[in-house]
Amino acid sequence: MSRPELQKAIQEIVDSGFTGVQLRVHDERGEWVGSAGVRKLGESAEPPANGRVRIGSNTKTFTATLVLQLVAEGKIGLDTPAADYLPGFGLDRRITVRMLLQHTSGVFNFTGEYYDDGTFAPGIPATTAGREWVDNRFRTYRPEDLVRLALSKPTRFEPGTDWSYSNTNYVLARLLIEKVTGRSLAEEMQRLILGPLGLSDTVVPDTSPEIPEPHAHAYYRYEDAGRHKTVDVTRQNPSWISTGGDMISTAQDLHTFISALMTGKLLPAPLLAEMRKPHPKAGYGLGVFVQDVGENGGTVITHNGGMAGHAALMYSTPDGSRTLTAALNYVDDAALSMAEAFQKATQRLVKEVFGRGVPSRVS
Repeated sequence: MSRPELQKAIQEIVDSGFTGVQLRVHDERGEWVGSAGVRKLGESAEPPANGRVRIGSNTKTFTATLVLQLVAEGKIGLDTPAADYLPGFGLDRRITVRMLLQHTSGVFNFTGEYYDDGTFAPGIPATTAGREWVDNRFRTYRPEDLVRLALSKPTRFEPGTDWSYSNTNYVLARLLIEKVTGRSLAEEMQRLILGPLGLSDTVVPDTSPEIPEPHAHAYYRYEDAGRHKTVDVTRQNPSWISTGGDMISTAQDLHTFISALMTGKLLPAPLLAEMRKPHPKAGYGLGVFVQDVGENGGTVITHNGGMAGHAALMYSTPDGSRTLTAALNYVDDAALSMAEAFQKATQRLVKEVFGRGVPSRVS
């Protein structure tokens, strides 16, 4: 199926500075798959049509789904204090499981906090950026240590009174999953999501630096002694971000996952409704953003992610009938120079695929 407008859109994304893009669209016209750019700097081969990528914060949607599946199994209470399941951290008892999934707990973000006045409070050394990150990219961080660091910092607000995106919430969710099940996150993910959906290209890497072939490459640029250096950071130990964004997947698997999630194959209807109930400040539900797009005011359910030269997009209509998933690679840096291009690229693709209105709204 020829979709020249989609091929043009991803080529424009490459022209804006991305090294490679893989796009997959499913809609009423069928399935379209395309790629643009290069698999590796200095080579001419395009990115593999279904290559693996580090999906960053799309990991949160998988994790939130897993927590809600355990709620459905009666192992977790959505409005139960998280401290009941994780007594060893001294968590504020007002913080519920729901608040972790919705980013309303107020806990400090261990990757650093940006405040409204423009100040930045650093988190773990891995996110100080520059050469320090490059030199430490194979270091192992324990999830418990990430949480303890975050809890040693001032909270952003009283639990439940505001909204602020914090990777710490999802590392706590991981520890909660492991505590109540007695199994690793990877085992539970396999039992409840990856196995049932046949997501054989999706990986929960824990501390492994490997990303299985095929894949495009990711890069990081930093300044050292007045010189700019660009390093291939495709291999890295993702434990520094943990469940905040460590998973590996493909555009195909992301399509299968978000489509199954939206059509009720993973969660009972009442819990799917809870997931898609947005917080008024940011439009964030439980592990997903709920956004209005297009002239017709349609709704999309989405989460995107970026992680050191890797990025992933995941969008779906509420009925799962139209999806957009993508894997992107680029040269990252401490200044997050690609952030604006990433936003524009995303908006362009969403407008192209969903701009003519979407079939249904969130109920």
